[in-house]
This record gives sequence, C-alpha cells and structure tokens, in this order.
Amino acid sequence: MSVRTGLVAATALVAAVATVAPAVASPARADHGATRKAMEAAVRDGVPGVALQAKDRHGVWKATSGVGDLRTGKPRSAHDRYRVGSVTKSFVATVLLQLEAEGRLSLDDQVDTWLPGLVRGNGHDGREVTLRQLLNHTSGINDYTSDETFARTYFLKDGFFEHRHDTAAPRDLVAIAMKHKPDFAPGTDWNYSNTNYVLAGLVIEKVTGHAYGEEIRDRVIEPLGLRATLVPGIYPKVPKPSSRAYGKLAETNTGPTYDVTELNPSLAYAAGEMISDSGDLNRFYTALLKGRLLPPKQLAEMKTTIKLDEYPHAGYGLGLIGRELSCGITVWGHGGGIHGSISEAVTTADGRHALAFNFNGDWAGDGEAILEAEFCGKWPAGRNAPVGGALGT
Repeated sequence: MSVRTGLVAATALVAAVATVAPAVASPARADHGATRKAMEAAVRDGVPGVALQAKDRHGVWKATSGVGDLRTGKPRSAHDRYRVGSVTKSFVATVLLQLEAEGRLSLDDQVDTWLPGLVRGNGHDGREVTLRQLLNHTSGINDYTSDETFARTYFLKDGFFEHRHDTAAPRDLVAIAMKHKPDFAPGTDWNYSNTNYVLAGLVIEKVTGHAYGEEIRDRVIEPLGLRATLVPGIYPKVPKPSSRAYGKLAETNTGPTYDVTELNPSLAYAAGEMISDSGDLNRFYTALLKGRLLPPKQLAEMKTTIKLDEYPHAGYGLGLIGRELSCGITVWGHGGGIHGSISEAVTTADGRHALAFNFNGDWAGDGEAILEAEFCGKWPAGRNAPVGGALGT
C-alpha cells in the first residue's frame, strides 16, 4: 500500500476530468512562468483546483488555477484553508523535540516508558521501540490505515458516507494496528506508518498532561502567528476561506466525484488532522529551518535522514523530508494527503525560498512538477518522482 493512500483513500486514487480555468496570480515580481504551467497541467490532469503561495527574496507570490467548487465554478483562493494531512507530522515532531530539549523526555526512551502496555500484540512490543523510531518510521509498527476494515469504513463510498462523522479514539487506532504483525523488527528497516504519529501524539499528552493539539497551539501556532492553522479535533468543517474538497471513494480509476469536504478528522489524529493555508505553512517551515523553533542539536536530529531505496533523491528525518531536486537544490518539508486534499510544503535549508500548495482533489496531479518548476524553473519536471504520492502523506 502506498503512503499516499494512508489517509487519502486506500486504493482510491484515480483520474478524472475537472473544469480547467486559467491560472490567476498576484502581480509577479519575478518569473514564475514554469510554476504557472505546472499548476495548469495539474488541473488538466484532473485536479479541480490548485492554491499556492511561494516566498523568496522578492516577496510573496500567490497563485491559483482551476476551481474551488465544481458545482458553482467558483475559483480557488490563494488564501484557502485546507486539510494538510501528514504535514501535521512536522508539527508533532517539533513539539516532541522541544520536549527533549527541555529535558522532559529522550528520543531514546522506549515507547513503553510513556505508554505502558499499549504497543502489544502479534509481535509488537513497545519495550523494543524508541520515540526516535516512531518519528523516523523505523519502528516496524503496522499502519492502521492499511487495515482492510478501516479502509472500507473510511475510504470507500458506502463506508465513508455512513461513518464520516464518527469519532475515532487514538488508542482504538493503535489497537487496529496491533491486530496485525509488525512490518519488521524495530530499527532494521523503514516503512511509513501513520500509527507511529498517533503514538507520538499520545506521548505528548502523557508527558505534558495536555492534549497534543494544545501543545502545538501554545508552542508553534501562537508564537508564529499562524492565524489560519488549527488542530480541529472532532470539528468536521474547514473554516472559511476554503474551497470544497473532492474524492473518488472507489477502488477504480473511473467513476463519479464526491464532495468529501466534511468529515470528523479524528480518524487521522496526530498523524494528519490539521488544517492550515499556504502562507502559514511557509511561515512554519521557514521558522523551523531557520532555528526559531528548535535548538541547533534538535534541529540537526530532525534533519538526520534515513535514505530510502525507492526514492534515491529523498530521505526521511524526524517528521521532515529532505529531497534533492533535479537542479541540485535541496528542499525540506513534508507532504500531506487526506480525503479530497493533497498538499505539499517545503523550504530551502536557509529558509529563504518556501513553497506551499494544495490540490482540492485526491486522485490526480503531479506535485513534483510544481516543485521542480518553482525551485528549478523547469517544466515539464526533470525528474518524475511522486510528492504527495508515495512519500510523506
């Protein structure tokens, strides 16, 4: 199962045709022609609409392509809020690293130290897994979103519309994973598992005595002034300004498109429930890479990556992905996918050039092409590797 399907729709990523609208942008202060073309290509490929903001030494460039509402034809806004999916993981990892810097935990602590007995069953053992292995996906813990019953319940049409407002308790999500065998022994391999970050959120709550979302708000959102960013909990709507979000809710590459905007995001919890906009995500990753959120030691740990055989130009750190683009530029950030929403947010290591964008459909579009276009000025992209696809969602 690909990582993208983890919180988008099991095997429901399929192509469709949406209304194509020309790219709309604020007055350009530099040439973003390649980025415009890549955005328009995503819409031609079937993405309903794209909302994007880029920031560099020239200032902020805001652009949209396609529509935010397939029924009315209303265009997207560059200020749209959207579900960011696994971009949430960078926020969660930041808080855990802050707690380490404060001496309140160690990344080498066993999961069982903080969550005794929770990771048990079918070969899982929290006494053998460290917090670091949760954050860099080397724990071997099964991904609860790969469970067939969970997928039918939340990712396919009949289950989704029956259960979209259900509240999922995080310990119940972990229990789903415990029904399956581990992917491998802890520390011996790498595999993306959303269960890792459900556990990380629970650790934050155990250490601090507060909901993990409260800690993200107090430690990251409010200090950085991220006014469009929230941890919604069980709140099912996306606050305005926002567009509609669309999915296929099917196992095939054809079929109708459904409005999946409204859902209870507790099914993702600390693995992917957050909402933000492109401007806030650029501010977050810029501040993170510039060292405003973490001391040098913890930021270095976050950027220490596991090399991935299937993605030779990318590595996974602690809730942070580093990837080298075809022009040699390295960007740091994370991708995110959840029903009706594919997002990407990255910045250069010096924080001087940042990009965040969102597709309001979960079945089409080449996010890597937009990255290559913005940072390398290339379109079509020089390298075809999925962004919100198989790495980091």
